[in-house]
Amino acid sequence: MILIVVFKRRVNARYIRQTVYDVVVFYTWNHLHGRHLSLHGLFTVTVKIMSVYLVVSIVLCYMVWIKCIYYRHRRTLVKSLKHLMNGSTSKEPNGADIRALIVTAHPDDECMFFAPTIIRLVELNASVHLLCLSEGNYYNQGAQRKQELLNSCAVLGIPDSRITIVDHKRLPDDPKADWSVSLVSSMIVKHMRAQSFNMVLTFDGSGVSGHANHIAIHKAVSHLASSGQVPNDCCLLSLVTVGLLRKYISFLELPFSWLLPSCLRCIIGSQGYRQAKDAMFCHRTQLLWFRYLYITLSRYMFVNTFQMIPRGPKNLKIY
Repeated sequence: MILIVVFKRRVNARYIRQTVYDVVVFYTWNHLHGRHLSLHGLFTVTVKIMSVYLVVSIVLCYMVWIKCIYYRHRRTLVKSLKHLMNGSTSKEPNGADIRALIVTAHPDDECMFFAPTIIRLVELNASVHLLCLSEGNYYNQGAQRKQELLNSCAVLGIPDSRITIVDHKRLPDDPKADWSVSLVSSMIVKHMRAQSFNMVLTFDGSGVSGHANHIAIHKAVSHLASSGQVPNDCCLLSLVTVGLLRKYISFLELPFSWLLPSCLRCIIGSQGYRQAKDAMFCHRTQLLWFRYLYITLSRYMFVNTFQMIPRGPKNLKIY
């Protein structure tokens, strides 16, 4: 309860002191009321009280740290984007100069994994486009999932005119299917050249969830980077996959993402989280019981961290 209250309201010193004081008084009253304690018993109760005080103080300090990270990120995001764009162009960029392409494998990837990034870029008036390389027809629900994707993107701020959904027989929605890296590469580069994007964001080599289709997209973009098919003014970013523990501790993971090195961080607060959750609820065909756990516990509903996809020679087998 203390965690929720501190995270959702502006924290001030008086409120923290009063909360800790109330906890200590409550604990003391329950242990001392009506009892005659020996010196040893009094010492034991004192140790317990101080332990509670210490734990509560640590928790409150951690929550204040998270709040500070959120507010500082709002000021540093633009600087991070400028640093990325300055590496690929001599022009001083602003939000409106960014033409970003999010490349995903299935409907619902955009809100499950990339919602913080999309929300932040849209807030900066960036032109955000989505390229989804399948209709999600694994259970023969392709037409319905396509509409769900359009509804989800509308919630996130991407209009229908900036959404491209690919329906290709060689790119089925199937975790056991090996997508052709050369085919995926050709589709992505064709889309990039047609729209003149200066930023492309997709999965990393682990695909966040380990899905084979996600990994195939990363291989395709890496191939484009290593073979020199990407314009010099376009930066390529991959969404960092984190371990299981970090993945499912919700917003409590923010300090780890803040301290560990990354090229770009996108963090949203409670309002952005509600927007991401509403987008996820548009995918009604996917709302199984474990999806609700994901929405509640996944750090990808609050934060995205990206690393640059390197350019230059690379030994990558193409099929």
